[in-house]
Amino acid sequence: MDLKPTKPLSGFIELLPAQQRCFDYCAAKMQNVLRLAGFSLLDLPAIERAEVLTDKDNWDEIETQMFLFQKGDTKMGLRYDGTVGLSRYVAGHLNNLVFPFRASQFSKRYRGERAQRGRYREFYQMDLDIMGINSLSTNYDAEIISVISKALDSVNEFIGPNIVYIGSRPFWDAVFDFLGLTQNQKKDVFVLIDKKDKMGDDDFAEALKDTLNNTEQENTIKSVFDDGYKKFVGKSEKLDAAISELNEFIKTLDGMGIQNAKIDLSIARGLAYYTGLVFEFKLPEHPEFGTAAGGGRYENLASKFSKTKIVGVGAAIGFSRIFASMLENNQIDLTRFVNPVDVAVLVMGNNNVAYASQIVNVLRENGIVAVSYLDTDKKFKNQIEYADKIGAKFAAIIGDDEVANNVVALKNMESGIQESMSLDAAINNIKVK
Repeated sequence: MDLKPTKPLSGFIELLPAQQRCFDYCAAKMQNVLRLAGFSLLDLPAIERAEVLTDKDNWDEIETQMFLFQKGDTKMGLRYDGTVGLSRYVAGHLNNLVFPFRASQFSKRYRGERAQRGRYREFYQMDLDIMGINSLSTNYDAEIISVISKALDSVNEFIGPNIVYIGSRPFWDAVFDFLGLTQNQKKDVFVLIDKKDKMGDDDFAEALKDTLNNTEQENTIKSVFDDGYKKFVGKSEKLDAAISELNEFIKTLDGMGIQNAKIDLSIARGLAYYTGLVFEFKLPEHPEFGTAAGGGRYENLASKFSKTKIVGVGAAIGFSRIFASMLENNQIDLTRFVNPVDVAVLVMGNNNVAYASQIVNVLRENGIVAVSYLDTDKKFKNQIEYADKIGAKFAAIIGDDEVANNVVALKNMESGIQESMSLDAAINNIKVK
């Protein structure tokens, strides 16, 4: 019989134990930052109705981006991001939530696109959103950025420093109106701005020319990236309002202690539901990851679920994109995650299992990681080799003499010294180590 494959599907991640421990450690550190900032951790369904995930009826257009399937008459799909499901959740629980509502999610997402380096089909994403009814101060946008910055700082030993780049949809809307662009031109130019960094200046200029065929309009748009946005002051009320919002926002971030923020109007965020300020976090020591986290303000996403106007600002941290990639590429020193076991409890003879189990329970109650080796018919040599292979700091050997005298034979696996002692003394020795 032919053996079935053991390798996972392309785009799906499997980590070795030490890698997984590091992954979980980083997740816990970052989630604790969100917890201390008052975000409620939600666990929303991985499967949603297809009509929730998309407004399109033509599955052929979206099946390459989502995992879609049908049971009976119900079309369903696996979640591809966290914001859509959150909007449904908030709209469905309006009377049970206190606003502004702070929500965080840490869960797997699924995208049916072709797997690439650093882009997975199944991946963990960390989301945080603040949502309000009818209105929401841009101070909350600043707080979202502040919390993300602190979350990334909590694991800077692995990823280094972070920088946030701020963009503005309202600014570009005002520029397009000032230039008299049509709706189709606005949409096309916005897509180009979103892709500018990947395209390069020359290709961007050429694509802009193909789209507008108007030298004055093209030069005005390109001047934003060369001369900044302040030269547009006084050109229109709409531009003045957008520029004032950007200036005040940077002051607010500075007041919150965020010194790593820069205005970059090439940051556009391609998702159609963003309506206000947008932002992206980069890791200077790891440019290969591109955007480590990103988000912005949205005002219309929940409109298909509720007539109540729900305004939100949110962001997603590409957790798997950063950490799974780094772990798979051996970019993290895993030394401290390799040996998590404090004590291997080795049992010499089946009649000593009950006493050994009591020892294990007490060790664990004292916060000591203890693993039992319960193949009691194995020779001592096999058992001590097991303790060595799992990297246990100590071996607690339980034989007939230890049971008779109510003691433990504790062996320091590093020094090789073995002593018989009470369980309390063993616990003290292990904790000192």
